[in-house]
Amino acid sequence: MPELPEVETTRRGVEPHVKDQRVKRLLVREGRLRWPIPPDLPGLFQGQRIERVERRAKYLLFHTAAGALLVHLGMSGSLRLVLPSQQPARHDHFDIELAGGNVLRYNDPRRFGCCLWVAHGESHALLENLGPEPLSDSFDGALLYRRSRGRKGPIKSFLMDQKIVVGVGNIYANEALFLSGIRPNRAAGRISKARYQRLADQVKLVLTSAINHGGTTLRDFVGGDGKPGYFAQQLYVYGRGGEPCKHCSEKLQESRISQRTTVYCVACQR
Repeated sequence: MPELPEVETTRRGVEPHVKDQRVKRLLVREGRLRWPIPPDLPGLFQGQRIERVERRAKYLLFHTAAGALLVHLGMSGSLRLVLPSQQPARHDHFDIELAGGNVLRYNDPRRFGCCLWVAHGESHALLENLGPEPLSDSFDGALLYRRSRGRKGPIKSFLMDQKIVVGVGNIYANEALFLSGIRPNRAAGRISKARYQRLADQVKLVLTSAINHGGTTLRDFVGGDGKPGYFAQQLYVYGRGGEPCKHCSEKLQESRISQRTTVYCVACQR
């Protein structure tokens, strides 16, 4: 699944090519995504000038004067720039055709993403009740400590709760917990403020590093320029269950927490 770094990599890749461009047409080939593309959406978006592309959590918002196109990449989606002459492939569900000649093409084999409309001055239910951005100043150890009091569930599930902090998906939760020395099944309410500060710092470092490396290539993800990400080469634990820990050589353990693959080191994490 594309996580925050992959979505941010896509945003950075496409924004220079779409900013200040007028939308010639939104061509929908397959509208049956996780939520159906509204039939009036192409008419709402057509003719609008894209002012900027924003990322909120794992959503991309293409802002115009009339409103914003809200896109989510789902489990396997990607947005990439193509030439108008390039024939659509299987799972290429919609195109944003720009007056300047570029085409932004959305591909999603599992059709679990979305393409919706947010009118100017309005909000959307998908964007409500979200936690702070992990790379913002409002996210720190004090917030995690405060929100975790009394919680008996595992820290990994707590860290992946979008109401606590957005965009920390399974890959980066595994990595940040390893680098913080915190075992993923430890009760969230039994972690000290000092350890939460270290965790918040590691979340920021891991996400920033992944963005700088273009995201993580695992199965389906490609960035907005069509090139794969390369952060997978830097992973300490995710996808390495049964292999030696890079810090101590202990065999990495693998389990499932909230139905998500979890990898950790019993020696380095407590």
